[in-house]
Amino acid sequence: MRTTNSSKKTLVLAGTGKTGRRVAERLAARDLPVRVGSRKGAPPFDWQETATWTPALRGVEAVYVAYHPDAAFPGAAEAVGSFADQAVRCGVTRLVLLADRGAGEAERCEQAVCESGAEWTIVRTGFISQNFSEDVLTGAVRAGVVALPAGEVAEPFTDAEDIADVAAAALTEDRHVHETYDVTGPRLMTFAEAVEEIGKVIGRTVRYQAVSKERFSAALKEKGTPAQLAEPLADLMAEVFDGRRARLGDGVHRAVGRPPRDFTDYVRDTAATGIWTPTR
Repeated sequence: MRTTNSSKKTLVLAGTGKTGRRVAERLAARDLPVRVGSRKGAPPFDWQETATWTPALRGVEAVYVAYHPDAAFPGAAEAVGSFADQAVRCGVTRLVLLADRGAGEAERCEQAVCESGAEWTIVRTGFISQNFSEDVLTGAVRAGVVALPAGEVAEPFTDAEDIADVAAAALTEDRHVHETYDVTGPRLMTFAEAVEEIGKVIGRTVRYQAVSKERFSAALKEKGTPAQLAEPLADLMAEVFDGRRARLGDGVHRAVGRPPRDFTDYVRDTAATGIWTPTR
């Protein structure tokens, strides 16, 4: 199987985040040159500072495009489109986009990447399991109450390890060019069921509480999340948790030839780290 030119770098945006960090680790494990795209990178990369884009793209052949804070946030499509065009002008030949299943802004990001002129692969995902342990919900699990504006809708929780495996394959193998992968877990669960499962494994009561998007946004802001992040996040959850994502995808099997990781495996592995143990 022909792969991309290993003499040139792959730029991994959001390279210290949940999925980007894992993608970078997989490429480095194959002894492939990787440039981590982050504000503290060398050179630094910042989605809000376009002057940082070209230095980060020098000598790069492929890019993992993960928009911060999310491809479904307002303005993401304009930024991703501008970046994709700049990347092609700088000699990038392959773009792998992390997109959000069912979100209108994310669909516009997909269109922008597909129209850039580069080889492209779309990796669509839903709610990432690691949000419970590597994001704002970590403290909620420790406290015993996870409050979200998700109602009783079912979601095929997606493991970041699966996302990274699919993205790394798409960055390095030609057979994924012009493919769209719907990456999900193997079963549908409500948030109440997911939180209950976490509680059973860690041996404590953890309950789910459905709240309005306004209450969720207010709670985030009380904990220090800036309004420009809290409000769009609440709007996004209200948008996509209406049942449109309550279906399974076959992206993991199609891309890497194995079943997706189950939520139970994630919970057991994560509980063993002690991340959900309450702190005094």
